[in-house]
Amino acid sequence: MSKTLLAAAAGCLLVSRAALASLGGDVSSVESDRVHMKAAAVTTTASSLYTVHQMQMPNGTIVREFANTDGIVFAVTWRGPFPPDLRQTLGAYFQKYQSAPRVGPHGHTHDVVQQPDLVVHSGGHLRAFLGNAYVPQLVPQGVSIDLLLQSNP
Repeated sequence: MSKTLLAAAAGCLLVSRAALASLGGDVSSVESDRVHMKAAAVTTTASSLYTVHQMQMPNGTIVREFANTDGIVFAVTWRGPFPPDLRQTLGAYFQKYQSAPRVGPHGHTHDVVQQPDLVVHSGGHLRAFLGNAYVPQLVPQGVSIDLLLQSNP
């Protein structure tokens, strides 16, 4: 009986890890994110330095996850009428995001976190939200994060 209990506990840990593995997680987390966001499908676009996985939530918000050639999600962007679930989107970085000091004025319409290992910009107003988050150390060499984030759909 103790083996069954141990196996069930290990299974729960694995499932919860996959459900929270977005930013900084491996590319297999894209499907977990799609299911959690109830997005219809994921479209994938690849370049020599990274792959973009784009999904549209039923409410119209578009989320893009950028994975480096090692299959690690280094950046996430969103744009649409509602912000995504940041706990899901930021994955293991959500706790750091919550506790990080904010840069400049912030509130419901604007939120900026600028840490050496996490950068998040989020803003908007009713029916028009956009944002991005990235881990500077995971951005592939040769990729301009500014140009990448400017292409937010």
